[in-house]
Formats: sequence, C-alpha cells, structure tokens
Amino acid sequence: MSYLKIFTGLILTLTLTPALSQNWKPKFKENIPLDSIRLSDPCILADKKTSTYYMTGTGGLLWKSKDLRKWTGPYEVAKTDPDSWMGPNPMIWAAELHQYKDKYYYFATFTNRDVMIDTVKGNVIERRASHVLVSDQPDGPYVPMKDPTYLPANMPTLDGTFWVDKDGKPYMVYCYEWLQNWNGTIEKIELKPDLSGSIGEGKVLFRAHDSPWNRERNDEGEIIPNKVTDGPWLFHTQTGKLGMLWTSWVFDVYTQGVAYSESGTLDGPWAQEPEPITPPNFGHGMMFRTFDGQLLMCLHSHYENAEGRYIRVPHLFEVDDSGDKITLGEPY
Repeated sequence: MSYLKIFTGLILTLTLTPALSQNWKPKFKENIPLDSIRLSDPCILADKKTSTYYMTGTGGLLWKSKDLRKWTGPYEVAKTDPDSWMGPNPMIWAAELHQYKDKYYYFATFTNRDVMIDTVKGNVIERRASHVLVSDQPDGPYVPMKDPTYLPANMPTLDGTFWVDKDGKPYMVYCYEWLQNWNGTIEKIELKPDLSGSIGEGKVLFRAHDSPWNRERNDEGEIIPNKVTDGPWLFHTQTGKLGMLWTSWVFDVYTQGVAYSESGTLDGPWAQEPEPITPPNFGHGMMFRTFDGQLLMCLHSHYENAEGRYIRVPHLFEVDDSGDKITLGEPY
C-alpha cells in the first residue's frame, strides 16, 4: 500500500504496511541491530519500571531492547475500533509512546483511505487524524478511550505529540497538513486530564512559511518557503528553555530544524533557528534519556535506493542540552 505525497512537482512513493491488516503478519526477529530495522518516524520510550527501551513509529509496530543496540520484534500493539471513523484497517503513521501518571499512551496518526474529506488543487485528501490510545503496560495492548474523535473530521491532521505546559494542563501538539491549507501549521489542543479526549479548539503555534531554512521552487521557478510541517517534538533544555524539533524540506531534501518559545510556554511566540540542526536527509526526530542519563536524539534517515524506493532507517545521535539551545553530537 502506498501514499503519494506531492510537492513542487516531486512525487515520493512511501511504502507503508498497514499495522492492522487482516492478511499480513510481521516476521518476528530477535537481536536485530538498529540499522537493520526499516522504520519511519521512530520514537523510543525508556521505561524505568521494566528497564527496557520500546521503539515504535510509522506502521504501528513495536520493538524492544535492553541496550539500544539489539532489538526484538516487531510486536502488534495497537487495537483500534473497526466501527470507528478509522475503519477496519487504518494506516498508522508516526506512533509515539508516552508515560503519563499511571498509564501509557499511544499517540499516532490514523488514516482511513476509504473516506475522502476534500479535494484541493487536484489532490484528493483522505480522512486522517491524530488520536490517542491507552494501556496499563508499555508494550500494550493500546486500546481506544472514551472519545472517538480528538480533532475536526474535516481537517487532515498528523504527527500528534504530547506536552504538559506550565499551566499544568496536558496538550496534544500536531500538524494541520499542508495538503489542505497549503501552508502547514503546528498547533496545540488541550486534552482532558486522563487524555481521553480533547477540550475546545486548536490554536496555531506557527506556520511552515515562518521558517527561514525550509524552501522549494514554485511553478515559476522562484524560491519560496516550503509548505510542509512534520514531526513536532517538545523539550526543555537544562536551563529551562522550551524548544521544539520539527521537520520540513529543503527542495527535495528531508530536513529537521528547531524553534524556541520566547515565553517558555506553548503559546510562544516561536523563534525559528536560521539553520537546520541535523544533516541532510535526516528528520522527524525525538529525544529521550538513556538509563544512565545520556540524552539522545532518535530520528530516521531518508534516501532513495537504486530501485527508486525511499528507505528509512532509525538512527541515534548524542545531544548536548546544557545551554539555552541544543547541539547535535556524534552518532551513538
């Protein structure tokens, strides 16, 4: 199954296996090196209770490791409701695991390809939205909560992540996809105390065109800001500065940047760093601390092989967050 993502005349074929297929089962493997795993949008939860690292991402599957070097999996952990808007076999993108209070939460983007919500500039837009599942254990199963919908049904949203702001309230931070608004945004929406649904409406934090580093060419060949927002991840530096990783494109190169909140809250304003933080063709990153306290960034590389397929491989980099801004170190 593939999804065609079109921008600036370039068509990228993203081969994605639906996590809940009735006819397909992943091949279970043990002691697999990280760079042998093919995975988009990786996210790692370091769970102290079980002394285990849990990695998920696009596809909705789960891998486990004790040392970040050898991995076992994949496990199927997401259990959606076939009678919900997602349908019986949704695509799952950019899954994340978050521990909050006494539960574990599964933030992910679900797509029902059988439901069309809009057509903009010739692009048919499928029903897609960020949503949250819950479990008592880090390895699931993750199941639906009370509310069937977190975000408006007529908006394509994706890459939802989790943050508790200075007001003590939990929020989902997500992207409103460029396919409909043609200038992708990153937004926030308040969540219920148990994360079982959303409260109120979303608020724009910033837009793709606010960035000084992402760019593309328009139909006239002029260089303009790129329209894509992708993969937000919130963090604090050791000095208390609130930052956000997010990803876009520099022409045909997948690229990750950083923004920092001048108020120290989600409301910003958000100041964009002038240059990307990662090497070309790396993006959709997140950060976590190892059990011995080392801060790492987990993200995927993004390149085309000789057969024309786009390959995504998870990677780890050391990160220094001792100042007001993070700096990327050596591969881990």
